[in-house]
Amino acid sequence: MGLYRRKDSPFYWMSFRTRGRRISASTGTANRKLADRIHAQKTLEVAEGRLCGPLSRTIDGSTAFDELARQYLVWAAQQKAFRSKAGFVKQLCAFFKKTRLGNMTIKEIERYQTEGLKAGKAPATVNRHIEALKHMFTKAVEWDIVDEAILKRVRRVKLMPENNRRLRFLSREEGAALVAACDNHLKPVVVTAFNTGMRKGEILGLEWDRHIDLKHGFILLTDTKNGERRELPINQTLRAALAALV
Repeated sequence: MGLYRRKDSPFYWMSFRTRGRRISASTGTANRKLADRIHAQKTLEVAEGRLCGPLSRTIDGSTAFDELARQYLVWAAQQKAFRSKAGFVKQLCAFFKKTRLGNMTIKEIERYQTEGLKAGKAPATVNRHIEALKHMFTKAVEWDIVDEAILKRVRRVKLMPENNRRLRFLSREEGAALVAACDNHLKPVVVTAFNTGMRKGEILGLEWDRHIDLKHGFILLTDTKNGERRELPINQTLRAALAALV
């Protein structure tokens, strides 16, 4: 609440809470000093209970969830991960659909989590849905569709513990059988994966001069998922596979 700027407006905006509701409106000016004076005047009117003038937009949370979903997908259409995000929103919309944003409760969101697990979704998958839900409400506040108090309520929903560990690993014999079954062009890729734990994209992106140092026995990765530099040792098995390629 207070004086703030919006991306879709050249003017300063002001926000107040009165009688349990949040009210937001433009000051009608891009001049900070003038906006401060207008804001101070309206703050006084709110404090004295005689609010009047241009402040007339009330955020009552009456917008239905499916309408927020529609606006959110229009906004997210140009994003890189739009397809997966659209899938999350579609499933959220099927559950909450006509729920008024102001009526969104922690209990209902937790019920969504429970129903998702019952339907066979992994905890990690349900968590991605809840993260998308929280971001939708973040945008709803920015767009003056819902009050910040509702966003704080939604953010209080806890994500579930994720267990993404593999249930089992290949034995040495199984690994050898897999390598033996691979075509010749795939064997170095699989051997590299077995002996370094590198991701497919990292392996396929390796270049001799930039990443592989057979003399000193390590692979250098600079473009990793978390942005950190990694140096992976080359053992004898991997050295033999790479040397065969050279």
